[in-house]
Amino acid sequence: MAETTSSPRKPPTESASKDAPAPVARLESRVEAYRALTRAFVRSPCIMRPCDLTGLRRRQHVRDTILEDHALRIDQGAEGARAKFEKLAGSLYSFFRGTSLLFHRDMLGDDERMPTVLALGDVHPLNFGIMPNADNVPIFGVNDFDDVLYAPFTWDLKRGVTGFLLAADEIGGHGRKTREKIARRFVRGYRDGMRIYARHGRKASEQMRSDNSPKVIRRMFRKARKSRESWLWDRYLDEKGRGFRANDELTPISSQRDVFQEHINAVARQNGIEPGARAGELRVKDVCLRHGQGTASLGLPRYYCLIEGPSADATDDLIVEFKQARRSALEGLAPESDFHAGDKGDRIAHGQSVHLAHGDVFYGAVEIDGQSYMSRERAPFRDDIDLDDLSKKSWRHYAHACGMALAQAHARSDDAGALDYRIEPRILDATEPFALFAEDLIVFGSEALDRLKGDHAGYCRDLKRGAFDRTQKRYR
Repeated sequence: MAETTSSPRKPPTESASKDAPAPVARLESRVEAYRALTRAFVRSPCIMRPCDLTGLRRRQHVRDTILEDHALRIDQGAEGARAKFEKLAGSLYSFFRGTSLLFHRDMLGDDERMPTVLALGDVHPLNFGIMPNADNVPIFGVNDFDDVLYAPFTWDLKRGVTGFLLAADEIGGHGRKTREKIARRFVRGYRDGMRIYARHGRKASEQMRSDNSPKVIRRMFRKARKSRESWLWDRYLDEKGRGFRANDELTPISSQRDVFQEHINAVARQNGIEPGARAGELRVKDVCLRHGQGTASLGLPRYYCLIEGPSADATDDLIVEFKQARRSALEGLAPESDFHAGDKGDRIAHGQSVHLAHGDVFYGAVEIDGQSYMSRERAPFRDDIDLDDLSKKSWRHYAHACGMALAQAHARSDDAGALDYRIEPRILDATEPFALFAEDLIVFGSEALDRLKGDHAGYCRDLKRGAFDRTQKRYR
C-alpha cells in the first residue's frame, strides 16, 4: 500500500494574491481510517463495509483504492505504472492478482475468532512454485511473501479458494462443478497437511522436493531444470561475461557496484553467509535495473546484483535481487493480534524464514535511498506452474499440493514464528464440521468473484477515461 503525505492547511494571508493558484496536496493514505473501521466492525459486526457497496459508490471505492495503492508510482511517473494498469485490464485473473488491497478491504475484520497464523496474504495458484533452498536445491512451496502478516488462517484460504475458482474458469475453461471440485481439493489438501503436522510434528524440516512430491509437482521440477551457465548466458550476461547485457528488461548501472557491495555485505551479515562455497567471495561484478517484472509489484524499482561465483569464469555466478518493499495489503484490515512480523523488508524476510524450512539464504532487508527493500536470490530453476497445460485431473492434484504447502507454511507459525502455542490442533478444531467449513469457503469465493467481475468492468471503463493518469488531490 502506497504511503502518502498531506501538507498542513494554512489560513490565507492578506498579502496572498487572490489570483494565485492555491496549493494542493495528494490525498492521504487511508490505512489508519480502515484500521479504525476494522476495530469498529470487530466490536459491532453490523457496520457496513466496502463489500456492501453497490453501483457508483462501489465503482468509486474501487477507483479510490487502486489510486491509493499506486500513488507513489503515479506521482513518480514510474515506467511500469501504465503497463500495470493495462495488464490489470487485460484479464480478470490479472486484475485479481494485482488488486490484493481491494480484495482484503472487503474482508476487513473477518474471522476475529479464528486461530492466528503468519498468513501469506496473497494466495492464488501462481504464488506457489519451484525455488532454491539454503543448499541451492529446488523445492516446491509458497513463493511470494510481500503481504505476509499475522492474521486468521482463513484469510489465506478465502483468497486461495477465490483464486482457484477464477483460474480454473478463465485459464482452465472448466464448468462450475469442476471449478468447485478443484477449490475443494485445495481446502482438503490444507486439512490433510495440517493433520500430518499435528500428528507427526515434521513441519520444521520437511520440504517438497523432486523425489518426494506428487506427480504433477514432479513435472514442474523437470520443466524447471536448466544449467546455471546456460541460464546466465541466455538471459543476463554481456558478450564477455563480465556484467549484465543492456536490453528492454535490463539497464546496467555499473557505477553502483560499490554501493550494492555494501548491501550484499549487509545481507551476508544478517544471514550469516560466509565467503566461499557457491557464493565465492561475495564480490559484486555488476548491477542493473530490472524492468517489467511481476504483477502486483509492476512499476516498483528492483535491482539485480551479479555475484561472481567460485570458478570466476561466468558459469556459476549468482544473481541477487533487491525489490522495493511495501506495506502489507492486510495491514489495518486483519483483526489485531499480539504478534508482529516487522515492517516492510524485515517483515518479508521474516515471512520467508517462517514459511520455508531452510529457505533461500539471501532473503533479507536493506535500505536503499531511504526506502526499504527485500532481497532474494534469482535461480535458473525458479519457476511456477503452466496452468493452461493442466488436465482436469491435474488441476485437482495441483490444488491439493498447494493446500498441503500452505498448511506447512501456517504450521510453522509456532515453531519458527511468533506464536507461543501449538497452532495445528486449534486450526483442525476450527475447521469442523469440515463439510460446512469447505462449503462456506466456496460460497465466499463465488460471491467474491461476482463482485470482482463488476469491479473489473468498472475499472476498464475508468482506465479508458483517464482515471489513473494522476493521483487524487485535496483542494480544500
